[in-house]
Amino acid sequence: MRESLLALLFGYCVLAASALAQAGKTASEEFQVHERIVAVRNVCAWPNLTLLPDETIIATIYNHPSHGGGLGEVDCWASTDGGRTWSKRGTSTPREPKTTRMNVAAGLAHNGDLIVLSSGWGYAPSFHNRRLPPWVCRSSDGGKTWKVDKSKSAVAFPEGSDYEDRQARMIKPFGDIVKLPGGRLAASFYHDYGTVWVHFSGDDGRTWTETALLSNDHRGETALLRLRADRWLAACRTERGPDEKTPAVGLELFVSGDEGRTWTAKGPVTERSQHPGHLLQLRDGRILLSYGMRDTHGIGIRLSDDEGRTWNKPLVLVKLTPSDLGYPSTVQLKDGTLVTAYYTNGGGYHMGVVRWTPKKK
Repeated sequence: MRESLLALLFGYCVLAASALAQAGKTASEEFQVHERIVAVRNVCAWPNLTLLPDETIIATIYNHPSHGGGLGEVDCWASTDGGRTWSKRGTSTPREPKTTRMNVAAGLAHNGDLIVLSSGWGYAPSFHNRRLPPWVCRSSDGGKTWKVDKSKSAVAFPEGSDYEDRQARMIKPFGDIVKLPGGRLAASFYHDYGTVWVHFSGDDGRTWTETALLSNDHRGETALLRLRADRWLAACRTERGPDEKTPAVGLELFVSGDEGRTWTAKGPVTERSQHPGHLLQLRDGRILLSYGMRDTHGIGIRLSDDEGRTWNKPLVLVKLTPSDLGYPSTVQLKDGTLVTAYYTNGGGYHMGVVRWTPKKK
């Protein structure tokens, strides 16, 4: 009897070891991590990465080491060596008294200028008691110097909304600015109350006056990706389920077939507490979804071979200690290397970077 139990236990151990080996083999076959870097210390970051034509990587970040709990600005950092080292270039949102700018969308205009859209909060008299309208910030020298349009007409509040109280009219930009034909651009904005819009610019990012509703059902930060005119993707952070008994998912996928004007929900792509996300089309045509895993503490990824219709199994790109974390953003270099930035307060607030390569298609 004792020998049988020992044999059974040995068999379980062999099976477990085999499963672990297979899991490790699968992970190593899916991607290879080259380097992990502590890129910028003492910042909460919430990074947004933009790749310039010369392969300089620009990181647009919130520069205070707190989760929005202190007076801060939006800084611009740059890496000219593929994400290995970083240096500060400038500040896109010079601080006004008793305010913080931290909500960001960023990207390139058609003329090559770097654009940052940013909103935030003020003290009136307590923190987060005064909402700040978005600014349009523009740099023609790669983030070193900035022109800032602070006028309230630069970014229109969506027409037909129910939020008439001007103090409640803060819309928060998020994610990548998307290029469209004809000098047009698009970016996503969301409201405190869970409504998401796509804003369009017809003058290469100087003003953002045309809007389209994406969702009004308790959603937040939304990543946009334009594949072509009849195929857009959006990964929306979901704040709660359709009713009080249904838990929220993490990210829900939306699609548009009419250049971002109307949207259809396609269902969840991550689990609860796995958000916000970032979408990137790789050089081989695949779609990469990266997202924060606040439940199991790390940065998760999924890949799609069919323009977001189906996705491979979730994988953990970076495992982090239990902490405040997430908000990944990724760019791909010409040699195929992916550079993913994220934030964490493990070991103190900082922007982390991982350089990695997915398996070939």
